[in-house]
Amino acid sequence: MTFYGTIIGAGLALGLAFGCAAVSAAPAEDTQKQDPQKQDLKNTIYLDTKDGRITILLRPDLAPKHVAQIEALTKKGFYNGLVFHRVIDGFMAQTGDPTGTGTGKSDLPDIPAEFSGEAFKRGTVGMARSQDPDSANSQFFICFGDASFLNHKYTIVGQVVAGMEVVDKIKKGDKADNGAVTSPDKIVKMQIAAGAPKK
Repeated sequence: MTFYGTIIGAGLALGLAFGCAAVSAAPAEDTQKQDPQKQDLKNTIYLDTKDGRITILLRPDLAPKHVAQIEALTKKGFYNGLVFHRVIDGFMAQTGDPTGTGTGKSDLPDIPAEFSGEAFKRGTVGMARSQDPDSANSQFFICFGDASFLNHKYTIVGQVVAGMEVVDKIKKGDKADNGAVTSPDKIVKMQIAAGAPKK
């Protein structure tokens, strides 16, 4: 189970060649300009790292089953302390594996694919999976730049609406080693915004 290794295997070289290294590109979508205080807090995630807070607006309209799973795991504290085990500069930062190896998952069932017409771009949050489209579980990734080669092949679950400067600071891995990170950064705390203390 490796988007774990396979997303990078077939798609990474292609994706990087297609210019997904547009890390400095300005956000183009209105969702990235939204005031986090005006969002639906029940479908908003606060992901805290050592460098600050990343605010993610989840998209149950696109992927209701995936969003429900992320929210359930977040409420259980599943993501707290998990590392960003695969981070590829210009592409994405991946987390959500309790083993930190890229092959782990939660004890909840895998989720059937919920592909949509939305595009993978800077700040898009997608679900990692193996070659089986219906194998997503707990791992997810945040795009540093455009990754349109993933369109219609991976499930989009949300969009970063604040804190992309924090995402950019996540420690990068070795491209030659499929983005594996030595002494990786981690999720200090991940929580649903509704009822969470403001920072």
